[in-house]
Amino acid sequence: MGLLLGALAAVLVGTVLQRVSGTGVGLVVAPVLSLLMGPGAGVLATNAATTCSGFLITLSVRRLVEWRHAAVLVGAAVPGIVAGAVVVRHVPSAWLQVAVGAVVLAGLGITRFSPATPSASRRATVVPAGLIGGFFNATAGVAAPAMVIYSRVTRWDQVRFAATMQPVFMAMGALSAGSKLAAGMHFSLPVPAPVALAALVLTVLGGIAVGTWLSRHMSKATAQGLAMTLATVGGGVVLARGALTLLVG
Repeated sequence: MGLLLGALAAVLVGTVLQRVSGTGVGLVVAPVLSLLMGPGAGVLATNAATTCSGFLITLSVRRLVEWRHAAVLVGAAVPGIVAGAVVVRHVPSAWLQVAVGAVVLAGLGITRFSPATPSASRRATVVPAGLIGGFFNATAGVAAPAMVIYSRVTRWDQVRFAATMQPVFMAMGALSAGSKLAAGMHFSLPVPAPVALAALVLTVLGGIAVGTWLSRHMSKATAQGLAMTLATVGGGVVLARGALTLLVG
């Protein structure tokens, strides 16, 4: 029961942040569940949680979603997800986490600290962004850093970005979870599945309510800064988790 409560607390915080900034559930939930359940099962459970949160948040922001843009990102993510699912079966998770975390932090560092934020067109970057995001989602449960970098270099409006990410994260989570389940990976729950699902839905709805209220009192610049901070923390946590596993193991 302690595992379930810890997971739900992480989902609640992550949902509030995701409703405000566009990202949060994977970044908050993945480290917590990986510690509670182990890296493989933790990322799989995170994929399931992001599917649920993405779906429910999409319902509340659907009028702001750029649907064609989301479809291209998801389509581009599919080969990345498939490749990630294959890699997860053959490469130790700790090495994957170190590699993903290092790449994420490098990309964020270039975006944040360069004299002028690099600029690129959507047409040139949307497919690579989706591909990389899908791979990161399947291997580490955190597609958000890749998406945040993409939003910065393409000068994507923060409000539209936050809304459009919800169906993208939903689809990535579902595809990542499905590919892993098809490959034979699974995880156990401390309570019956219907009870866990009901608790997850109620927690996400509560997080959406709080996040919606906060979003009305937060500027675009603050929300964008929060998204960058969360992406940086997420990349750092993934890198540290992998490095710690290698050192201890």
